[in-house]
Amino acid sequence: MAAKDIFHNIVKHALEKEGWLVTHDPYRLSLLGKEMQIDLGAEKMLIAAEKDIQKIAVEVKSFINPSFTYDFHLALGQYLNYLVLMEEQEPERELYLAVTQTVYDEHFQHIAVEKVIQRYELNLLVFDDLAESITLWKK
Repeated sequence: MAAKDIFHNIVKHALEKEGWLVTHDPYRLSLLGKEMQIDLGAEKMLIAAEKDIQKIAVEVKSFINPSFTYDFHLALGQYLNYLVLMEEQEPERELYLAVTQTVYDEHFQHIAVEKVIQRYELNLLVFDDLAESITLWKK
């Protein structure tokens, strides 16, 4: 079993505070004998002209190593691998990379990182680790 990120439970609580039902902890993926785990899977009822369920998977990353670039490369690789498996297993579920507000402010608004995010269409969930709240959903 993979170790949980230090912010795992904080993101889980933040999702629950916003009305998400955490349905998977972790969200397991399997394709042709290859097993992987995304930190969380959640669902939320949406009210519109008709009822629908929005499904997400969230990979939580702390970015605590001395090299942001190294951590970003690892997170991007995981995200892309998970995305491929999710497209096969559950294509209606959207994948998000969860990062703290501090990491987002210090690193994710840099032009080089923004270009990678745009190029690979990463969905971001930005959270305040002290308030245990989500501050930004970015698609």
